[in-house]
Amino acid sequence: MVDDYSVLGFETRAIHAGQQPDPRTGAVIVPIYQTSTYAQDGVGGTREGDYEYSRTANPTRSALEEALASLEGGRHALAFASGMAASDVVLRSTLRPGDHLVLGNDAYGGTFRLIDKVLSLWGVEHTVADLANLDEVRAAIRPETKLIWCESPTNPMLGIADIAALAGVAHDAGARLVVDNTFATPYLQNPLSLGADIVLHSTTKYLGGHSDVVGGAIVTNEDELREQFFYLRNAAGAVPGPFDAWLTLRGIKTLALRMERHSDNAEKIVQALVKHPKVAKVYYPGLPEHPGHETAAKQMRRFGGMVSFSHADGEQAALEVASRTKLFILAESLGGIESLIEHPGKMTHASTAGSTLQVPADLLRLSVGIEDGRDLVADLLAALG
Repeated sequence: MVDDYSVLGFETRAIHAGQQPDPRTGAVIVPIYQTSTYAQDGVGGTREGDYEYSRTANPTRSALEEALASLEGGRHALAFASGMAASDVVLRSTLRPGDHLVLGNDAYGGTFRLIDKVLSLWGVEHTVADLANLDEVRAAIRPETKLIWCESPTNPMLGIADIAALAGVAHDAGARLVVDNTFATPYLQNPLSLGADIVLHSTTKYLGGHSDVVGGAIVTNEDELREQFFYLRNAAGAVPGPFDAWLTLRGIKTLALRMERHSDNAEKIVQALVKHPKVAKVYYPGLPEHPGHETAAKQMRRFGGMVSFSHADGEQAALEVASRTKLFILAESLGGIESLIEHPGKMTHASTAGSTLQVPADLLRLSVGIEDGRDLVADLLAALG
């Protein structure tokens, strides 16, 4: 067994960190510990400290958490039943009634709903700001501010925030920086190394990678935060089952390969869209004209597999494109091996309607899969007409 996985390359850690051969049988794949409880060696004599009940700990989940921590370069990782469950635990562990957070003006609709519709009832306030504008972020901060909640790239407009600079602003104000790293994945970006305090993932997306599992994760270097997150997760119970953890581990093994192909195909799609007369604007941080391009190039390995674009003829034309694609499946979610197309205004971001986070009605979002890139380009061009 390797003593220090941190010295190994990403692809090696994705396959081996937390995933040593089973000591009893030699099985090279982590077993699915499909159990709800564990025999104790006398009253209170739990094995390895935590294995008393699978809501508290499960060996398959522990293997996933070790792998996630290694990939993000963090000391602690906790896995959850969904990305929203992970978000909920971060928010309720770090905020109390009367506290305040700063939220990006292009946040995922589910995150906005949780903060605006649920946490507000608990007395937590928020201010929306353009996280790419540090002066606007500073102006949004109050004495009660405890968190800055960041996505980079953002969902669905693919905006970019300077994570290192944003961490400095947060820490100067005595707040923590949370980075939702779902779009970039640990392969393309590592926010903890840039100064973030907490990294969040919907492991449903690229980490699982096959559209067959729902999950979430938190990664941090802070021991105290880990204990707070662990306590609330155990108390509230939003844990992934062992098979879900196993499926996510299975997906992680090929993450590096998939992200390279996602990025390759996304670049082909972007090249076709920027030249099309019915496309008003393409949102992709890999474009030199993207306002966050230089920052993205500095903090990301590549620019990822998510692409958004506006239809020049408005909302109805955009909806028609979404209904005409054959290979791009009309569906919510993202990050799977298959390509997806969606209309954020009526689908994933419907909860932002009427708010400052409302997305353009003519916007379409693509999750570019790992199919033959030429076939994907042809499908999209045919749908555009």
